[in-house]
Amino acid sequence: MNLSEYVCLAEGVDFYCVSPIRLEAHVTVSQRAFLCSASHDISLLSRPLIHSPIVIQKHAWVCAEAFVGAGVTIAEGAVLGARSVAMKDIEPWAVVTGIPAKFVKTRVISDSLA
Repeated sequence: MNLSEYVCLAEGVDFYCVSPIRLEAHVTVSQRAFLCSASHDISLLSRPLIHSPIVIQKHAWVCAEAFVGAGVTIAEGAVLGARSVAMKDIEPWAVVTGIPAKFVKTRVISDSLA
C-alpha cells in the first residue's frame, strides 16, 4: 500500500492488497470501508484469483462502510457515499452513491469558512 501525505484512515478500514492500493494526498477513508484489489474469475470452474490496482486520487473521500473493487480509480475530489459499492472508475469531483454507485451530483468546493 502506498500512502501520501495527509491521508486519513478511520478505525476498521480493511485493505486487501493483492495488487497495489495507492492513496494520494488529502484522501480520507472512513470507518469500516473495504478496499479490495482482488476477486475470482467466475467464468472458470477453478475460480482463479484475479487482481488489479486501486487508486484513490487527491482530495477524494471514501465514506463509511463503502466498498471499492479491484481496478477502480476514484478520481480527484470524488466522494463515494456511505455503504456504496464502486466497481467502476469514478469521475473527478463526482458524488456517487448506491449499489452499484451512481452519479448524484458534482462536488462543489467553497473556500469560505462562514
